[in-house]
Amino acid sequence: MLTQRLQQALGYTFIQPALLMQALTHRSFGAVNNERLEFLGDAVLNCTVARRLYEAFPHLPEGSLSRLRANLVCQETLAEIAIRLQLGESLLLGEGELKSGGFRRPSILADALESLLGAIFLEAGFDEAQRVVRGLFDPLVAKIDPKASGKDAKTQLQEMLQSRRLPLPDYRLIDTQGEAHDQSFIVECVLTKLALRTRGVGKSRRAAEQEAARQACAALKNEQAAK
Repeated sequence: MLTQRLQQALGYTFIQPALLMQALTHRSFGAVNNERLEFLGDAVLNCTVARRLYEAFPHLPEGSLSRLRANLVCQETLAEIAIRLQLGESLLLGEGELKSGGFRRPSILADALESLLGAIFLEAGFDEAQRVVRGLFDPLVAKIDPKASGKDAKTQLQEMLQSRRLPLPDYRLIDTQGEAHDQSFIVECVLTKLALRTRGVGKSRRAAEQEAARQACAALKNEQAAK
């Protein structure tokens, strides 16, 4: 059963099936949906990630911690986690959203993940919800370089180009591979004035764009170092 696989991936088994189904129900499906649970989950998520960053980086100032949290608790990151959990397969969507591919729309996936966290908080309390959040986000926190600016790759690339008075990059979707429930996006980042093209692959278009931007940033830094 899809919901059983989802619960295994989350590391939490619901005692109340109705609460789980509410967390998976989009507003397009019915009046009893996950919007209120999303409100709770967002609060639990922000608090837990803030505490984790506070513990992991004791010497960082408030502004840096806020930027790191914003990069983690964002639609793109939440959607990527939801895709990894195959959350979209378990969603209850209205006919219109089903036809338009709502089960892979980043906003819907991110909201549903927050709703699940809100449902866990209601059923089992903050400590258990915090445990689930940490299971999902600790690997991401472990990859953070505290010496970095905390800005995402696309922002860094934009600032690098602006400092050189160069045009902004052009991101082009090159290909989409895989089945609907497990797609990979291939995006090209084109810097026309520099005759530079880089490619990124990700489980969402935004993730692929970020990867392409990271590669472009690295190429520009290497070019600068070589001069």
